[in-house]
Amino acid sequence: MLAMALPLAFSVAVSSAVAQDFPKGPVKIIVPFPPGGPTDTVGRLLAQKLQETWGQTVVIDYKPGAGTTIGVDFVAKSAPDGLTIGMVNSSLAVNPTLRKKLPYDTQKDLAGITQLFNMQLAIVARPEAPYNNLKELIEYARKNPGKLNYGTPGAGSTTHLGAELLKREAGFEMQHIAMKGSAPAHTELMGGRLDLVVDPFLSILPYVQAGRMKVIATMGDKRVAGHDYPTVAETLPGFNVGALLGFIAPAGTPKQILQKIQADTSKALATPEVQKRAQDYGLQVVGSRPEQFDAFIGAEMKRWGRIVTEAKIEQE
Repeated sequence: MLAMALPLAFSVAVSSAVAQDFPKGPVKIIVPFPPGGPTDTVGRLLAQKLQETWGQTVVIDYKPGAGTTIGVDFVAKSAPDGLTIGMVNSSLAVNPTLRKKLPYDTQKDLAGITQLFNMQLAIVARPEAPYNNLKELIEYARKNPGKLNYGTPGAGSTTHLGAELLKREAGFEMQHIAMKGSAPAHTELMGGRLDLVVDPFLSILPYVQAGRMKVIATMGDKRVAGHDYPTVAETLPGFNVGALLGFIAPAGTPKQILQKIQADTSKALATPEVQKRAQDYGLQVVGSRPEQFDAFIGAEMKRWGRIVTEAKIEQE
């Protein structure tokens, strides 16, 4: 028995040593969406904190396009050494159903590190819109069938799927207009060509604070910390839709390295600077373990896959 145990103990010791020495070189965080905005700000802040912890350069490398699949595919095909980390959003869980020919297998080619944040989503309108809350919006939509439209950053986005779920559960109709990003959706709303926009709370917050938009409701099960806006759940009990931000790595990355990245990231998430920035942007800090994030992604794939199929949502 002792002879069999020695190789195992040796292997564990070697793995632990590898994790302790990590990283031995520069680390890249692949961001599969364009630079700019609060998400980018938070990502850069985390990169700075990890660089301070590791004593190695941590750089942000933007690889946007194809609904995040270009950047995620780059991560999937990178060396499994922990030196390439992907920053992902909810598209990771939506794309397997929405996009029929992904260049990677989400569950076989990627490994979860941690869910960083849960992002609240919000429904917003122009200040002069004839509805001020979700109840008034539903009543207006039912009295004016076919009149309302809403914009999102794109077809198949979590904002799109969340709005479709809301329509189904509340029993009203509004037409979806897919935009190419949040900025065009904001412009069209303020220009009067969209009636509503569904977008991450952090994206619309500056416009709300400037009086150029008003919040109809947020889509999580609790009000955004530090911001007193009503939730959909206050009108439709049990409704809860959010978007994720997380870190992933290539499949095959040693478990001890995944755990070290997660532990060091959790320390960064707990710093006062990151906590304050998260509250300012309406982000809920999570910091889950690798196995928890893998399980969450699997559950989200089933949840959003069902909605994509039932609502017959197609890639545009």
